[in-house]
Amino acid sequence: MEEESVETTLYSLSASPPTQPDRRVGERYLRLLRVGAIMVEGRRELCLIRNISAGGMMIRAYSNLPIGTSLSIELKQGDPISGVVQWLKDGLAGVSFDHAIDVIGLLATSGDRPRPRLPRIEVESTIWVRQESEVVRTRAINISQGGVCVEARATLSVGGDVVVTLPGLTPAAGVLRWNAGNTYGIAFNRSLVLSELVDWLKDQQDQEQRRTVAA
Repeated sequence: MEEESVETTLYSLSASPPTQPDRRVGERYLRLLRVGAIMVEGRRELCLIRNISAGGMMIRAYSNLPIGTSLSIELKQGDPISGVVQWLKDGLAGVSFDHAIDVIGLLATSGDRPRPRLPRIEVESTIWVRQESEVVRTRAINISQGGVCVEARATLSVGGDVVVTLPGLTPAAGVLRWNAGNTYGIAFNRSLVLSELVDWLKDQQDQEQRRTVAA
């Protein structure tokens, strides 16, 4: 039996703003999205943040935001970020930031506060998943301290034990919790070490920036 998937705010290392979403088929989602406050024409409103990248964000607003609307959002206390609505679809709005932000820096907290677990971070990396005697090459879609979502051509067994190997990180044991088509969700038996994951994400961010410059 497939478990209900949990949809949380997704952070991306991409320099591009989020694109319009594809409709998910055959999946149920429990919404735990981050709440944000936007300033539009001098008024303050709440929104749900579905996706944040270095270049923009995807939000669900509760008022009319026509394409071309200028707004600002406070993602870190005292540090508003301005942007413009670029597209609208199914109640969602795509906002392009006026200036790129540091996604990894956004997730950091001040030194006098405990650091929370990292949320899901969208990544683009090849990883290997071993289940019993088979080692499968997969593509990581997003990762958190507690698990990873991968896309694989080979068939993996839901409920089975796995070992996940990401280049530069210690192999992590886990359980394959759910799948939808070629997408699989893996929960780690132990949370990844925060400092190691942050360093790995910074390296992924550097690689993404190099790819953007080369393109």
